[in-house]
Amino acid sequence: MHFHQNGYVSADPRIEEAAGCGIDRSEDLPDEVDVLIVGSGPAGMIAAAQLSQYPEVNARMIEKRDSRLVIGQADGIQARSVETFQAFGFAEEIMREGYHITEMSFWNPDPDNPEHIIRTGRPKDDEHGISEFPHLIVNQARVLDYFAQFAVQSPGRITPDYGIEFVDLSVDSAGEDAPVNDHPVSVTVRYTAGDRAGEERTIRAGYVVGCDGARSKVRSSIGRTMSGDQANHAWGVMDVLANSDFPDIRTKCAISSKHGNILHIPREGGHLFRMYVDLGEVPEDDARKVRQTSIDEIIRRANAIIAPYSLDVKNVAWHSVYEVGHRLTDAFDDTDETDPGSPCPRVFITGDACHTHSAKAGQGMNVSMQDGFNIAWKLGQVITGRSSTELLRTYSAERQVTAKNLIDFDKEWSTLMATPQEELPDKAYLEEFYVKTAEFPAGFMTEYTESMITTSTKHQELAAGFPIGKRFKSARVQRSCDANFIHLGHEAKADGRWRVYVFADAAAPTAAVDGTAAVDGTAESKVAGLAQWLESDPTSPLVAYRRADEDLDALIELSVIYQQEHAEFAFPDVPRVFRPHVGAFDLEYVEKIYAALSDDDIFDVREISRDGAVVVVRPDQYVSGVFPLEAHSEIGDYFAGVFEPVK
Repeated sequence: MHFHQNGYVSADPRIEEAAGCGIDRSEDLPDEVDVLIVGSGPAGMIAAAQLSQYPEVNARMIEKRDSRLVIGQADGIQARSVETFQAFGFAEEIMREGYHITEMSFWNPDPDNPEHIIRTGRPKDDEHGISEFPHLIVNQARVLDYFAQFAVQSPGRITPDYGIEFVDLSVDSAGEDAPVNDHPVSVTVRYTAGDRAGEERTIRAGYVVGCDGARSKVRSSIGRTMSGDQANHAWGVMDVLANSDFPDIRTKCAISSKHGNILHIPREGGHLFRMYVDLGEVPEDDARKVRQTSIDEIIRRANAIIAPYSLDVKNVAWHSVYEVGHRLTDAFDDTDETDPGSPCPRVFITGDACHTHSAKAGQGMNVSMQDGFNIAWKLGQVITGRSSTELLRTYSAERQVTAKNLIDFDKEWSTLMATPQEELPDKAYLEEFYVKTAEFPAGFMTEYTESMITTSTKHQELAAGFPIGKRFKSARVQRSCDANFIHLGHEAKADGRWRVYVFADAAAPTAAVDGTAAVDGTAESKVAGLAQWLESDPTSPLVAYRRADEDLDALIELSVIYQQEHAEFAFPDVPRVFRPHVGAFDLEYVEKIYAALSDDDIFDVREISRDGAVVVVRPDQYVSGVFPLEAHSEIGDYFAGVFEPVK
């Protein structure tokens, strides 16, 4: 962690100094806010956590419950989400707390006795090393707690406003020549708890982010509707404490028997586990009667499915019945996506408010968090004047496609989970599908297409292991100044900054006495020329968009990775731009200079050209572009399309 730049810190360094709207934050919901987040689920909480890093933005989050979530709902944490938690500073804590899925067992009818089940496979959960992070099981409530802690410890000091529900909204329409109101969204809210319960009031907001679930009132208020398949298959889900002779009771399992199917998931903390129990097809005239299935019936069915084994349930922590449906809205905001000239969006929807699916692939919470992360940094950047409002159009364009792909995958997976083994193409079909599609449910198949923040793949071959539009996949390097082994991607905090990773060419780093690039004419690195341009050229993003009172790395954090081993050079050899002076005391920061490892070379691991490359990564960890070291004008043009000039 980096925390002494403004003076010695002896207390918890995770608690940042309050700033902007975080100073003397009003306990009551104010009459006017820049961003109103509706709902404190995964999308809402991560959005609040990210916006709390933009203290100039007055953001509030309302929640109709009177307190934090306690029990139930999602529990599967895919590796992509743990990568995200690393950026918010709590991956290590939640990994210690969570249940780690290392393999998955598949059980099917015994050919010699079809009334009983036998284990038919147990593949590793991550056969291909998709991520250095694990697949976890953690109660959603704890995930929300960690994001809430990050938000309240960040400069903006955002906390949920519990006991307030969203009622309706309207967006002012300005005349063609009239200036757009900074807070054009009129929002009616109602108190649901405390002395003011039942009271309604109207507040003004610049933007609204609806994170209010499948029955979203925000979605309804902007005229968006869900479309897709109606539910036709029901599942009972239960979190229970039980004794059992089933040998894989502490292993994730897909169980298929003559009596139905179970997805079995051990929970964190020992003893507790979750079972999704097949309740069968739902008749069209059911009129939701299946929702009345008792917990005793769910337990009875579970015992029938796992025969010859049995469950002796001692305690039911939570249970529910749900019907699988796959539904999606046509857009995730309130603008006309078919008309490029339409006003930029003011209202956005996330998570279950715009895409619903089964729980079988463990995607609901995970995809929702990426929705919230995506829109939050974009709002922060627009409201603080860093980017034009056009940036906000990319939210729906990016996330709607991602949700569509998720629903297509989940349809296939949930259908296979409910299909008797004898009806599958072969006995190992489900297991093979699980292994070959592992990258998708792990969260790593999202790939954003070309836009104002994502370049073409023109230079992709320079860094083939960092696909443009996909998340930045970390790899190990060695920090030059102290020889520590570092996972490069783990150093990026969710602080709203962009990252530029400069992978050097083969020439050794050299710098003149004054810290500028040396020009002795011998094997000069292209990094030297790039460094000079970054530091002083008017078209450099560090010059063109940095404000007068800001550190060099306030908007874009630079890192340089050399091909030489760490002992072959020292930080004074490196151009000055990679060791910026920061903070109140103008201290030189030398911890973003790295060396490749001889036995695990990042240039080989991530297929980076030995001629070097520049990899640009946006605030939510997705690769925005790859450039040659000498492509100064291309890099400048790219950032000119992202940032607004300093006014």
